[in-house]
Amino acid sequence: MARRSARSFRERTLPLLLLVGDTAVIFGSLSLSWWLRYETAVERLGIDVPEATYRAYLPQLVLGLALLVATFVHLGLYDSRLVLRRYQSLNIVLKGSAFWFAAYLGVSLVLSVTPPISRLFAVIAFLSVALGMHLWRSIAYAWIVRSPLLERVQRRAIIVGWNDEARSLIAEIRRDPAHPFRLIGIVSMPSDRESPETGPPRLGPIEDLANVLGSSAADLVIVTRLGGNDGQLQDAREACERAYVEWKAVPGDFDIFLSGLRLQTIGRVPILGVEELAIERLFNRALKRATDIVGALVGLALGALPMALAAILIRRESPGAPAVFRQTRIGNDHRPFTLYKLRSMRPDAPASDNARQSTVSDDPRLLRIGPFLRRWNLDEIPQFWNVLRGDMSLVGPRPERPAHVDRLAGHIPHYLPRHRVKPGMTGWAQVNGLRGESDLTARIQHDIYYIENWSIWLDAQILLLTLVRWRNTGA
Repeated sequence: MARRSARSFRERTLPLLLLVGDTAVIFGSLSLSWWLRYETAVERLGIDVPEATYRAYLPQLVLGLALLVATFVHLGLYDSRLVLRRYQSLNIVLKGSAFWFAAYLGVSLVLSVTPPISRLFAVIAFLSVALGMHLWRSIAYAWIVRSPLLERVQRRAIIVGWNDEARSLIAEIRRDPAHPFRLIGIVSMPSDRESPETGPPRLGPIEDLANVLGSSAADLVIVTRLGGNDGQLQDAREACERAYVEWKAVPGDFDIFLSGLRLQTIGRVPILGVEELAIERLFNRALKRATDIVGALVGLALGALPMALAAILIRRESPGAPAVFRQTRIGNDHRPFTLYKLRSMRPDAPASDNARQSTVSDDPRLLRIGPFLRRWNLDEIPQFWNVLRGDMSLVGPRPERPAHVDRLAGHIPHYLPRHRVKPGMTGWAQVNGLRGESDLTARIQHDIYYIENWSIWLDAQILLLTLVRWRNTGA
């Protein structure tokens, strides 16, 4: 009964509450956009529309509201699995708002409405809705994860089998206290050679799974070991079906790029393998490159003055040494390239830098201006030139030096696949706080996640989060 109540709240009540909240926020954002467009100094930037009173504009606002809500519903924003996936929800908000912007302007061109839909209003509305939804969803997320509601929203999970995959899964769930899954225990298999040292309790052997499901109020079972007794696994699947518990399995032969898995047949034989990833498709590569060029030109234009001032201070502190630092890094397809940065360390620093993965915040080799440049990422401005040249992208895994690539490839699983794409000035790992002396394995996992789940909307989300979190506290 408790599981049924929690599931009803998670699957029906909470998405409905979010839909009602989104509707109110969207309508408020559209109303605010009308006020900014027609009742403030912004009005001078557009065409004068004397008849655009709020009452006359209300049908257009309702039309915009209906289109936005329908778009978010279509994109799956109210899927219960996204309630605790904050950044995926933001991704859908950005994607839906952009689609709505294009559709709303299209409707204004096709339909003759009075007063006409202002293009300036549409631009303001796009920004207002995206910002308003982000703020409201952040508040709702914070409220859920800091209240007793969290346990009702999380899906109670049982892991079957104890191996490296089970350890990794537990570590991933524990890394985020607000993870969508809440681990309640381990069910052992005869092929297990050891038991969990710490963590969720052992609930019993797989033969007793039916009883375990009856007493644990589990929502799903995750099998981490598919090999072994097929009869036991079949019985376990049937036990999950009878208890209406979801059954999932870890595909042990495919540790990376799971979203690229596709089932094909050779004759009558099914073959499961990794197909072309979205980031590698021709159109997507062209779209990403066009975005990089525009972003690099804007970055160089806006960064020219602060870069010049920083270069003067660097040259004054270390006369005779160049202000721009050059270093070989490994890029796409494992090709080396020259990376450019504003120099934040003494000229002799590279001689003692071979063994370091990254520079610590209190490194004595830093110039006096060095910590300031690194804290605000000003030393990265010259990398817009790398992006313009095509060596790098605005978003991607951070590039490493050749010696570090060789060393890390031998110690961290799945390190080298990150070089299937261009390195970036910022990335999914960096906006999640994994930079500097952070956990390298976690950084690689985030890089793989980015490559596997790339979309232009994910890039937009990362760039937005980079602007919000521009200050580099990790040095």
